[in-house]
Amino acid sequence: MSSLQVLCSGLPLRPLPENRGRQAGVPHAPVRTPGLSLEEKQLALRNALRYFPADVQELLAPEFAQELQLYGHIYMYRFCPDIEMRAYPVEQYPCQTKAAAAIMHMIMNNLDPAVAQFPQELVTYGGNGQVFSNWAQFWLTMFYLSKMTEEQTLVMYSGHPLGLFPSSRSAPRLIITNGMVIPNYSSRMEYEKLFALGVTMYGQMTAGSYCYIGPQGIVHGTVLTVLNAARRYLGIEDLAGKVFITSGLGGMSGAQAKAAVIVGCIGVIAEVDKAALEKRHKQGWLMEVTDSLDRCIQRLRVVELGLQQAPGWAGPPVALRLCVLSYLVDLAPLGEGRCLAPSGFSSPLPGAPVLLLCPSREARKRKEVLSLGYHGNVVALWERLVHELDTTGECLVDLGSDQTSCHNPFNGGYYPVQLSFTEAQSLMASNPAVFKDLVQESLRRQVSAINRLAKEKFFFWDYGNAFLLEAQRAGADVEKKGAGRTEFRYPSYVQHIMGDIFSQGFGPFRWVCTSGDPQDLAVTDELAASVLEEAIADGVKASVKLQYMDNIRWIREAARHRLVVGSQARILYSDQKGRVAIAVAINQAIACRRIKAPVVLSRDHHDVSGTDSPFRETSNIYDGSAFCADMAVQNFVGDACRGATWVALHNGGGVGWGEVINGGFGLVLDGTPEAEQRARLMLSWDVSNGVARRCWSGNQKAYEIICQTMQENSSLVVTLPHEVEDERVLQQALQL
Repeated sequence: MSSLQVLCSGLPLRPLPENRGRQAGVPHAPVRTPGLSLEEKQLALRNALRYFPADVQELLAPEFAQELQLYGHIYMYRFCPDIEMRAYPVEQYPCQTKAAAAIMHMIMNNLDPAVAQFPQELVTYGGNGQVFSNWAQFWLTMFYLSKMTEEQTLVMYSGHPLGLFPSSRSAPRLIITNGMVIPNYSSRMEYEKLFALGVTMYGQMTAGSYCYIGPQGIVHGTVLTVLNAARRYLGIEDLAGKVFITSGLGGMSGAQAKAAVIVGCIGVIAEVDKAALEKRHKQGWLMEVTDSLDRCIQRLRVVELGLQQAPGWAGPPVALRLCVLSYLVDLAPLGEGRCLAPSGFSSPLPGAPVLLLCPSREARKRKEVLSLGYHGNVVALWERLVHELDTTGECLVDLGSDQTSCHNPFNGGYYPVQLSFTEAQSLMASNPAVFKDLVQESLRRQVSAINRLAKEKFFFWDYGNAFLLEAQRAGADVEKKGAGRTEFRYPSYVQHIMGDIFSQGFGPFRWVCTSGDPQDLAVTDELAASVLEEAIADGVKASVKLQYMDNIRWIREAARHRLVVGSQARILYSDQKGRVAIAVAINQAIACRRIKAPVVLSRDHHDVSGTDSPFRETSNIYDGSAFCADMAVQNFVGDACRGATWVALHNGGGVGWGEVINGGFGLVLDGTPEAEQRARLMLSWDVSNGVARRCWSGNQKAYEIICQTMQENSSLVVTLPHEVEDERVLQQALQL
């Protein structure tokens, strides 16, 4: 077993580590089919071997070539470290700077098997969200970080550590770019080739920026999404007894089960990969699992049991109530008004009381809180719900969405209903064209079922995973008549639910306690709740107060819900004022030793300013700039200029390669006055940039927030838009 000291000593070459190949018993990434020519295969092999001196190339070349042939990429399995991969307490890393040790802590958390989706392929989440492209890059990065001083910056090109370069103490210690491909070549087909060649990679969002904190990272956002969906669509605050149907229990989508429990609804989540489902169940994120559609329906329904008086029977009628889930006989096939006869009889005995079954929605009235994992395809679940509606008149679902990795639909992100999981994996590799056809047929079937349910009091939204975009490309009925390019029959959750939250400056702020001590996390939770409570006491707008109250409830209940998987981390949707105040409070707690080690501040790239994505984060921007990426690029540069410890800029993330530009940061708080100053400057910019852009696009809530922020800070001067008050001015001008 390696040690951290060995891990930071450079590539292990003499002797070479044993080639143990793919590890059994852990999930692995689907086989890629890049379609390389012979010349391109030679180039991929040459690119991989340049990490190694000539005396070992002859040995390594055949095994790297075999990996390329078998898996469509050279991961360098021989160099997968023989160490328990997890986020170690920061003081255990052999580094010259606190910043470098904190970055190592974050990298190893992204690759922790309890956190990562495909750890041996260096995929953290989303099916293809890489931390590195191969294991040689991991070893070199850890080596460079261990040697780095306060006057050097490590530069990362799509997983490749270019090297340490001289810089200043105020500069970022690490600058990351992932997937920065010339726009005309940023296609899905080109990506597969470029990744196979080892020259670019898809960092998703927080995978390639080393800021992933496990599924908790999206739990809070999912909680807020479902809460606000209930407010908007159902007109309620209390979700007890309401049913939320969705799919995906892999990386980030694993959060949906926990979110259902936190908001107090009944959540049924479909997942085709049994390993992913069992992982969430063992972690306590799923309450129950089943591979039976009948069982799913039973869990949404109880049965009225009545002993009905038969002709000539003088006994009094007896009424019983029995919940299906505790009954030992499978009642579902009998249906409403059917008789439950004694064993061996096809009809009741003459004169005997008749047991009538009357399915009802009383299960919802019982207000049971449940997260149920269905091991099967979500299309089958949607179609079964349609069958129940058509045969009983009951719509058993209130809210629905989808979190399959549809940004990567033909390489393991979406599995067609016509095939089993293993059949799909085989066909994906052997006949990609046929697999693609089946995926698109499956998407059409899924949308058809959703459309039928939506005629009832059921509400569906796109979760920003490119589901509706890919369904449209597959020819599914998702068109919204008279709509713009970013609008479909169903809204993006940003358009209808989270967009106003972003416009007010609220987004997924997060922090990681690098001591690894749960007590440090408890201190930060208390500090964050106190900061928000003080803000409310000082007076805030009603709309802001509502968000603060949701967040106080979240942070007060966070420990009870056992959200930590991997590093001791927390996420909290906060605005600019809240983020700065929380950062200052944490930094002061480090200074006085209430918190024992540095804390890393970060956020999801899916935030107010971090991402330009016309089908997700900026889908509610209607001035024509939704397809422009100035905001995300400016954010990356601005964070670097204002004190971020590291910054990252990515092509792709969430919606897919070529569909989005996004960026993130890490900021290490070490208790010093300099750290506090950096936090004040950088966090203020990191929010105001996006609010100002949303204001300029015509968003009224953003206009109000940026005006208020300018009043509070005279150094902030933002260009404000003037509305066209009389639409006739436009009409008359265009008639000329």
